[in-house]
Amino acid sequence: MPFAIRAGAWAASALLGAAAGAAVLAPGPAGAHPFGDPQTVDVAVDAQRPEVVHVHWRVGGPDDLTLLGVSLGLLPRDRVKTDGTVDVQYDDPGVLAASDRFAAYLTERITVTDGAAPCPGTVQQPIGFLQLKGATADYTCPGPVATATVAVRMLTDLNPAYRTLATGPNGQRAVYEGGADTHAWTLTGPPPAGGAGLGRSAAVQLAAVLGGLLLAGAGAEVVARRMRRRAVAA
Repeated sequence: MPFAIRAGAWAASALLGAAAGAAVLAPGPAGAHPFGDPQTVDVAVDAQRPEVVHVHWRVGGPDDLTLLGVSLGLLPRDRVKTDGTVDVQYDDPGVLAASDRFAAYLTERITVTDGAAPCPGTVQQPIGFLQLKGATADYTCPGPVATATVAVRMLTDLNPAYRTLATGPNGQRAVYEGGADTHAWTLTGPPPAGGAGLGRSAAVQLAAVLGGLLLAGAGAEVVARRMRRRAVAA
């Protein structure tokens, strides 16, 4: 199943964060909130221009996007409250989408290298950003790309605990996180030796993420049952 499982499967992570009670936000970058839905990235080569690599990034949740806007100086600092809440407003994604600062941040934090040659990136018009569909950057390499090393460091400057779940051609998958922020992708031809699945490290990391979500979902079900019993008793 692709990583872009999104809201239904990942919503339980919010319950896990709330139960932990540890994700207390403060103004500025220290207030990052990496314990909700994970970011996702999809890596692909352009079918018509084999020298261009597309990287589509999608934010985990609207609060993360607001925090990024505050960090980039695009939104007021008081949008992150001292009591741990984030004042998310509907037009926050549009503010970021229209800003050159966001485009520069995206292509600085996500980089593509073909061998030893860096591939300059430009951000496409982020249509659908208001619906949290994310943004796509196009990286133009010196020639047709068969394999490329993609580094993803989105939001880890706000908090190193942020993770990104990534997919590529032929079912390739990876987990980006602090200390493991680069991955080599096979963009054309057969998948890498050993199949297109996760490597051992990525599989362990993904299992930890999914395990936390399952625990959160189980905890939510227990709470719901107790509430139903109390309602019946009343």
